[in-house]
Amino acid sequence: MADLIVTETAGVHRPRNVDWKRAAALLYGDWGTSKAYVIGLAFLAAGFSSLPIILAVCVLTGLVGINYAVICRYFPDGGGVYSAARSQGRLLAVVGALLLIADLTVTAALSGWSGLTYVIAGTEDIFWLKFLKDHIAFATIGVLLVLGFINWFGPKHSGSLAVALALPTVIVVVALTAISIPYLTTHFLEPRHESLSMLWVQFVGVILALSGVEAIANLTGVMKLDPGSTPERPSVARESLKAITPVAIEVVCATVVLGWAMLSLPAVLERTLGLSTKSEVAAILLKRHEDMLRFMGEQFAAASFGVWIGQAFGWVVGIVFLLLLLSAANTAIVAMIGLLYMTARDGEMPPHFKRLNRHGVPLYPLLIAVGLPVIVLMTATSFQSLAGLYAI
Repeated sequence: MADLIVTETAGVHRPRNVDWKRAAALLYGDWGTSKAYVIGLAFLAAGFSSLPIILAVCVLTGLVGINYAVICRYFPDGGGVYSAARSQGRLLAVVGALLLIADLTVTAALSGWSGLTYVIAGTEDIFWLKFLKDHIAFATIGVLLVLGFINWFGPKHSGSLAVALALPTVIVVVALTAISIPYLTTHFLEPRHESLSMLWVQFVGVILALSGVEAIANLTGVMKLDPGSTPERPSVARESLKAITPVAIEVVCATVVLGWAMLSLPAVLERTLGLSTKSEVAAILLKRHEDMLRFMGEQFAAASFGVWIGQAFGWVVGIVFLLLLLSAANTAIVAMIGLLYMTARDGEMPPHFKRLNRHGVPLYPLLIAVGLPVIVLMTATSFQSLAGLYAI
């Protein structure tokens, strides 16, 4: 059982038992998964002219990561943007908190949906996978309920799960990047075809790459303190920086390289699938945009090592990203719990929201953090509709 922290002022706080490695894994489980659907959405939005959009989003992502390191330094009790806005006024803080809750709600729902897509796309001939595809919203709801049960026992345990899921994903991303680099080419890149206003719409549609970075600022309330700090004067600047830096580098660099690799697929697909025209290539990429990394793994591995290796590697990519995207949903749930608890401590939510179970987990925030994504999934009609909610 986790030990609750009682300060000299008799305040009760959640236990700080999440080290920087678990925090980095939780952050990667959310922020790092963005490439799993952002690259496909970029092609859906702009086709072979999408590389500048991907580059712009990655630059913005890096800048936001730097700013979140500053937020974590100055607001060690969690809350992120909510805590930063509170110094400017309660109304602004509450609006910021509600926007964050909406963001985390959609992130949890979208990540769960995308994760299941990575194992069911292109496998309609397998009965139970076809059944999952036909009822993907309800399957995602079931997964979120399981994640809620895991979080009953606290973020330390879900953080350990995130570490176990993050490591194989990094290996898969490195392997996918390595086998795609020999095929990188600028031959198929196209200039933008749309007006600047339409380009902005396309950019906003791909802004999902930022999804997840806010999670780290909402985890600082349960992160282990820096050496020399106390519960009365907490500091997690060093711990949070160690968590953010490697994840930010991986997200930015891998998204750029894999986005370029996606736009280099026509040369590979001519060898593996016999597709000789750009229109045929565009059609198959649009069809597989929801599980683009799995499709890329299949084709690049097939071109390098043969069809059977390509199919096997595709399954590996699909299963690993299924697990990591579920970790992303879990991170969103953890962050929402922390944010709701923070607002309750500040008197913006009912005092019952501060009630903790014997593992140090707030009860009502846990129910809300699972319940809101479930409600969204019950009304969602497609993956694009969920992505549209995030863009809003």
